[in-house]
Amino acid sequence: MCRKLCSSILCEHFGHIVQCVGEDLLRYGPKPLGLIRHTTHLSVAKIKEALCVLIKYGFVTHHQTERGVEYSLNSDKIIMILRYPRYMFFVKTVCGDESEMMLEEVLKHGYMTASELIVKTYKRIEQSPSDLQPSVPVLKEKLELLVKNQFLMRSLYTETIEEKVSEKPDFNLPELNIAVIGKQLQGGTGDPGDNKIYWKVNFDRFTQDLRDQIIISAMHKRLDENAGELMRQLLFLMYLRTASWADTSNPIPLTEIKEAVRKINYPVLAQHLDQYLRLIEEDTSQFLKRVGDSGGGQYSVNMKEAFNQLAWTTLENIVMERFGSKAARIFRLVRDRKYIEQERIQQLAMIPAKEAKHLTYTLLQENYLQMQEIKKTGVSAAPMKTFFLFHIDLNMVARMEVEHCFHALYNTMQRREYEVSCNKRMIDKQLRMQTLASNLKEHGATDEQLAEIADMMTPSEKQQLEKVQNTIKKLGITELQIDDTLFLLTMYLRYR
Repeated sequence: MCRKLCSSILCEHFGHIVQCVGEDLLRYGPKPLGLIRHTTHLSVAKIKEALCVLIKYGFVTHHQTERGVEYSLNSDKIIMILRYPRYMFFVKTVCGDESEMMLEEVLKHGYMTASELIVKTYKRIEQSPSDLQPSVPVLKEKLELLVKNQFLMRSLYTETIEEKVSEKPDFNLPELNIAVIGKQLQGGTGDPGDNKIYWKVNFDRFTQDLRDQIIISAMHKRLDENAGELMRQLLFLMYLRTASWADTSNPIPLTEIKEAVRKINYPVLAQHLDQYLRLIEEDTSQFLKRVGDSGGGQYSVNMKEAFNQLAWTTLENIVMERFGSKAARIFRLVRDRKYIEQERIQQLAMIPAKEAKHLTYTLLQENYLQMQEIKKTGVSAAPMKTFFLFHIDLNMVARMEVEHCFHALYNTMQRREYEVSCNKRMIDKQLRMQTLASNLKEHGATDEQLAEIADMMTPSEKQQLEKVQNTIKKLGITELQIDDTLFLLTMYLRYR
């Protein structure tokens, strides 16, 4: 299902030829150019063009082998396209509107030089109806902020495949000549000081930020806003002493936590810090663990256990939605007992025996429960007694739900495409009317003339168009919600 989803995303954003080459690499794995041509039946020129696009956006990597240059595709990076709006909103919140525009330009182009990025963003602000005023020094500052926060990183440029590229990310911004960039905006030429130094999006940083946001949001919902903010500060302190993707953080002293909380404007949290730490530590989510008593206490953030608990909660909610509260109770009971017989489920779940049996075997059939057979031998003459124990394989269930997410995302995208294609005439008509009204407004059109344009669409067409737009909007929201679940389960599997 992942292949179909990736194929659909590539078709929507890059067209049929790129989709064809991408799907071929997804289906058959790494291949040289000749084999891609053999299976896709496309011309070499078109395949090369498609590969250039896929390499530019970081979806395809190439390496030298005995058979020649082989190309391999990363499906995870294609699925990340669905999160681009979320990345842009995050940057807008942290760095402002100009930074959001800059990020959007880099996402659209794959990679760019810093001077190109400033020029394109400047021209875009000039043409936009927003209140922003374009300024090269301000845009340079915004670019520096993006690099400082590690949202952008250098795209290491090599002339040939054989050149070795350093794996270490580089965030060093070259000294830009603002005067030359100003000349370029006027149509002039010159070297702004960053020739062949390209910048691309640091997706790992965004993945970390979305991961942290899940933890903070979960703690906010479980306790309150102060607990969520404390979790945010603990994550900041974690990064100072621990690798970004470590399972657990190195010990964080209480004195540092107090100092971090003192700098933020949360008086209730500062006053009751010890109580909040104890509440988070004793909470069943197990996000935080006390690991020592020196210096008033030391705490460790347990990312692996946090996503383990969040995965369990998510799967319980899925079982609840699909099969009802009684099935969720059985699922929770099997989780708590680890291995349990059918008779014990009926007794402990407090559900009528027939219904409990039906729900248990429904969950078994749908792969939310697994069954293990255990044979117990008695005396040599007696027959063997067989026990059937129910248990949950969390990794297996999580992977199954990831597949369900892929399926749901694919169906949502197909439905949205269907709605747009079926109502294309009306959507195009509305777009033409809006363009015409906008042009007439600029030339000082009267209200009567604008009203005449608005009446070009009949009431029934307006009603139908509104219905279609609402459907497309709902499908877009659904897509984001499914991706939330997909991202959480992917994070759980990453920590396994």
